[in-house]
Amino acid sequence: MKRLAILGSTGSIGRAALEVAEHLGDVEVIGICANSDYRVLSEQARRWRPRVVAVAHEPAARELRPLLPDGVALLAGPDAASELAAMPGIDLVLVAVVGSAGLRPTLAALEAGRDVALSNKEALVAGGHLVAAARERGRARLLPVDSEHSAIAQCLLGEDPGSVRRLILTASGGPFLDRPVADLRAVTVSEALTHPTWNMGRKITIDSATLMNKGLEVIEAHWLFGTPAERIDVVIHPQSLVHSMVEFEDGSTIAQFGRPDMRGPIQHALTGMIRRGSLVAPMEWGGVEMSFRVPERERFPALWLARAALEQGGTAPAALNAANEVAVSRFLDGRLAFPAIAEVVEAVLDRHRPVPLPSLEEVLGADAWARSRAEEIVGGMR
Repeated sequence: MKRLAILGSTGSIGRAALEVAEHLGDVEVIGICANSDYRVLSEQARRWRPRVVAVAHEPAARELRPLLPDGVALLAGPDAASELAAMPGIDLVLVAVVGSAGLRPTLAALEAGRDVALSNKEALVAGGHLVAAARERGRARLLPVDSEHSAIAQCLLGEDPGSVRRLILTASGGPFLDRPVADLRAVTVSEALTHPTWNMGRKITIDSATLMNKGLEVIEAHWLFGTPAERIDVVIHPQSLVHSMVEFEDGSTIAQFGRPDMRGPIQHALTGMIRRGSLVAPMEWGGVEMSFRVPERERFPALWLARAALEQGGTAPAALNAANEVAVSRFLDGRLAFPAIAEVVEAVLDRHRPVPLPSLEEVLGADAWARSRAEEIVGGMR
């Protein structure tokens, strides 16, 4: 039995992971964790009977305690996720918490020698060099859960890394791919949350609409595969059937196809890239049409901001990510126009002075600084 802990079990990835673990049959859910949704956590605890439940929000923990089945331990407080991630008796930690909050538990798991299935791209964006060092010290594996990086990992299986010419990440383009750029300032939150192919959380759905998610994935791919930024490209593929591609020196390109169903890449991570029967329906090829196009800078400035942050290095990606989290939140609150998300991020990056090779404290300091500046900028836009 593989012993699994899921950080972010109440979110879409966490729920799908529980479903996949149940399907596989040889994965035991040892621990589950969420920020504050104690009602869903209690339901999950009753169904999957983990040994430990962790919740970051202490008032939620007080509500949760009497709802837990007998014999289930409770961890509470801001360090609960990290405590669970490093707990003995766990083979694999799925990190599916949202945002930069995923960095500390990712480091804790890797330092403790636990393999990590990473669905939190922000951990690598904000602290890629820290994650790489922790992986090396803990001699642990870092398994991608994002569909794009899972696809690249599958395309690279058995290949000589020296034969790779470039990695090609695919993007759906979101709901505004064909809307005139001049009209984007008028888009509503409801429109932005209507993704054409994927069912995801609110924050990542907005990132998909701005293409910031793809910018973050470029940074993530750089750290996961050791590939320079100039050899990582992005193409728009509205059908979301090709999840990413690898181009080789001989001119060949290997692509990974599949339905847009996150249970596929989750299962690949849980099985260590071993193929087994899954819950994902096979492709039906009759009538399938696919198209690709190059993203426009004017429509998707966030993608270029992410590339610029990666080029600057140091704490710049952490500042980019933090500013984006604030800007997306303010858009969802109705306080910011859709194009202003990228405008806020750009303004924060313009003010930031990156610290090279930062410590964890310096990464978190840049994160806090960027959040504060972003809030100030948003306030000045009203």
